[in-house]
Amino acid sequence: MAFTRRSFILASLALAACQRNSLTVKLDGATMGTTYNVVAVDHEGTLDKGALKTAIDSSLQLVNTQMSNWDDASEISRFNAQRSTAAMQLSPELTEVLQAAADVNRASDGQFDVTLGPLIELWGFGAKGVQAPAPTAAEIETALASVGQNRVLINADGSVQKTSPETGIYLSAIGKGFGVDQVARTLASFGVKDYMVEIGGDIYTAGLNPDGQPWQIGIETPNVGMRAVQQVVGVPGMGMATSGDYRNYFERDGQRFSHILDAQTGRPITHTTASVTVLTDNAMLADAWATAMLVLGRERGMQIAQERDLAVLFIERDAASTDMSFKSTASDRFTALQA
Repeated sequence: MAFTRRSFILASLALAACQRNSLTVKLDGATMGTTYNVVAVDHEGTLDKGALKTAIDSSLQLVNTQMSNWDDASEISRFNAQRSTAAMQLSPELTEVLQAAADVNRASDGQFDVTLGPLIELWGFGAKGVQAPAPTAAEIETALASVGQNRVLINADGSVQKTSPETGIYLSAIGKGFGVDQVARTLASFGVKDYMVEIGGDIYTAGLNPDGQPWQIGIETPNVGMRAVQQVVGVPGMGMATSGDYRNYFERDGQRFSHILDAQTGRPITHTTASVTVLTDNAMLADAWATAMLVLGRERGMQIAQERDLAVLFIERDAASTDMSFKSTASDRFTALQA
């Protein structure tokens, strides 16, 4: 069951190699249309690997049943299918994600918007796959009329309602990060203190790696034609996510259309920022902010990052270069974390 195409195609992070030893537990599996990887340090040698794997899979299955737009029976799909503006009581986990999405929306000039489903489908990046040709201006305007984060209301009792029956919620840019955090909570419940969780490029780390060193994560060079590490960064007990425009796209008549959509215009972004990496308290917020910052682009994104003390690394295509080179710009908070 697919959860998000972004996580499958845009696995923007490569894990730095770590040495195997007898106290290292490695678990992996399929989830959300991609894969997950867990590396945990079992200091006492008493961790029940089978029980932990079962608990992790259960936690991820719950996230899917709550938040998958590819599952018609999921909680979010049932909310989207409801042709009513009446309030609907949702699970605490789904309400938590929607509240976080609303917070990032307000802080990002409205560019992080989980109601862009009609536009995502229109451009061919949703569950229906790529459509041809690219949508017309009239089709984009029609889709824009039914989107907008302000159309989703979160009430004091935790219920959620939409102001327009056509409005839907699409969680591909925040749900995967939440899944990472749920796995992290599962590991903590087993008493694990040193671990790394990765789902489709979204990451959370705690403690130290199996070599007793800070976790080191590689950020991929945003080049369509190659797989290489642009920069290795330390992730000191934080969530990390990278969003890029270079894996999930299509071309029509010589023009390239990215899956990252501008919430104001309803069209793919066109600026030179190719990828953005965000470090923050949890993977859910890192996931959301990475998308928001990529839509905003380096200039406006950096202003917000500095104002809000966010750790953000922008990688841009060097327009003056003839050899497809890139330049990186880090916020003050990002630089401080790497010092």
